[in-house]
Amino acid sequence: MPIRSILSFLMSVFLLVACGEAPVVQERAAGIATPIASAGTDAVDAEEATREFHAWLDEEFSVELDFSPLSKTRLGDKSNYGDLDDVSEAALDRQLSWRRDSVSRMQATFDRDALNEEGKISWDLWEFMLEREEASQPYRRHRYIFGRNGPQTGLPNSLINYQDVDSVADMEAYISRLNQSNRYMGQYLERAKLSVADGIRAPHFDYDQAISEIQRVTSGTPFSAEGDSAIWADITSKLDALADEGVVSASGRDALEGRARDALLTQFKPAYDEILIWLQSDRGDVPEVATGASALPSGEDYYAERLRNMTTLDMTADEIHGLGLSEVARIQSEMEAIKRQVGFEGSLQSFFNFMREDDQFYYSNTDQGRADYLALADEILADMYTRLPDFFGILPKAGLQVRRVEAFREVPGGAAHYARGTADGSRPGTFYAHLIDMRAVAINRLENLSYHEGVPGHHMQISIQQELENVPRFRTIRGYTAFSEGWGLYAELLGKEMGGYQDPYADMGRLSGEIWRAVRLVVDTGIHDQGWTQEQAVAYALANSPRPESSVRSEVRRYFNNPGQATAYKIGMLKILEYRAMAEEELGSDFDIKAFHDTVLGSGALPMPVMQAKIERWIESVKQG
Repeated sequence: MPIRSILSFLMSVFLLVACGEAPVVQERAAGIATPIASAGTDAVDAEEATREFHAWLDEEFSVELDFSPLSKTRLGDKSNYGDLDDVSEAALDRQLSWRRDSVSRMQATFDRDALNEEGKISWDLWEFMLEREEASQPYRRHRYIFGRNGPQTGLPNSLINYQDVDSVADMEAYISRLNQSNRYMGQYLERAKLSVADGIRAPHFDYDQAISEIQRVTSGTPFSAEGDSAIWADITSKLDALADEGVVSASGRDALEGRARDALLTQFKPAYDEILIWLQSDRGDVPEVATGASALPSGEDYYAERLRNMTTLDMTADEIHGLGLSEVARIQSEMEAIKRQVGFEGSLQSFFNFMREDDQFYYSNTDQGRADYLALADEILADMYTRLPDFFGILPKAGLQVRRVEAFREVPGGAAHYARGTADGSRPGTFYAHLIDMRAVAINRLENLSYHEGVPGHHMQISIQQELENVPRFRTIRGYTAFSEGWGLYAELLGKEMGGYQDPYADMGRLSGEIWRAVRLVVDTGIHDQGWTQEQAVAYALANSPRPESSVRSEVRRYFNNPGQATAYKIGMLKILEYRAMAEEELGSDFDIKAFHDTVLGSGALPMPVMQAKIERWIESVKQG
């Protein structure tokens, strides 16, 4: 189907299911005012007022970052380099109180009408962040602490991948964080216990995964004899580098190593042991049949809040479920066409099984197979980089690397993901793949996955956002799931327009990725609104997509763990396609794909109603010449 036909069809489907509210009403309902220029405002005065306002926001955001030293580290900022966050409920209350005060001071100090368009967007986003935080605060204990991507792997991941050590002071900071790990992890344990006291427990498989991850993190030197632990290997490697570069003497290196060992044994390991004992003890009280959000206290309201948070739209679970069913049917019709193209005889379900099982779609489950997978991803991305200038005016400056997920946090069938680099380019963005089970990572899906995680997907969108110079700093960092994941899924389809997917099986991989996001709409709402069991969700997903079973099971568990998040991908993509179809219809021959993409990406991540207003202003500006 030509991309213009896809745009038109998807726009009509989305509008029918989402009820097509008027843009201004949607924005006001979401608490975001439409940025409209004030009549008579002098442009020079507006620019000056915006500069002052953005400078104030930068000062406020620096205060906000002080609440999270680990966030600073991930951004390449070495201030508070030896501190771990305060993650207690009291600290969360202090942050919310600060944000309320900041918005109040903004409203008392500045005049929104005096700002230019980017200034007004900044104002609206600063208010919107408070509104989202206020809305989620009553459900603070509903979020599972030691679930997927919990602090049990988050802390070592931060230390290993983000705690750069270029000096003795940097290593002192590393050791300082190890010495604070008992307090830090203990605060998370206390919050998990408070959730349990409220009748909120993670599904049983989250407990099992967290127990396994803790055992892997604390296995090996200096905790036990079976080889080096991941964190110990990281510490000794970084100390060896300091010694090799002459930054520290041999005796100084050994002294630092001894202090790190002591911190791991007296602070880090006891914290993990305490959490492990609690998880193992509480595991007996967890039902063997997982339940969704609606089974939790105030669960229906909680899930409704998560859908609004993730989509930035006011769509009900029923609307999202119906949209998913419609999209699954549409995409399957395209899959039928590819099935005919490759000459496969049999049902679509038989075609799915063929693609799950045939060896041609997988590399071997060996180190060589994993190396071949990563090499192919690099090749796909290198080719796509050559195509970007024809579709984008703004291009990312940051580098991109493809890596296997570290063993201590690797999950069979786990979802690939992207980790942002630093704005100064000192650390590249990273496309991570779980390769422990090579039968869960089909070769024909790699092109699609590379476009999503790399370019023109996450790496492009996030790198451009980080490199923006005309917005306050918080807008170069903060994101919205519907925007970022919607862009990632849009990038998968855009890859076809850019000349990708020449192999029909690769195009089937694209459709496999897209239908999976449609399946998510059905499964997520099925689990959290309609009471589906894990097996019901798995059965629906297997019947309606060619995804391997191990990957399906891992993904379904992810949806139990994070209600609503899985809905943002398809809904965000459909909104971007809707805005593009609107622009193409309004502008006709004046439509410029490069200008459209630059408009979408040129202000950083935005809630969907704010993005719609921005596209509408761009359309009017093009019409006016």
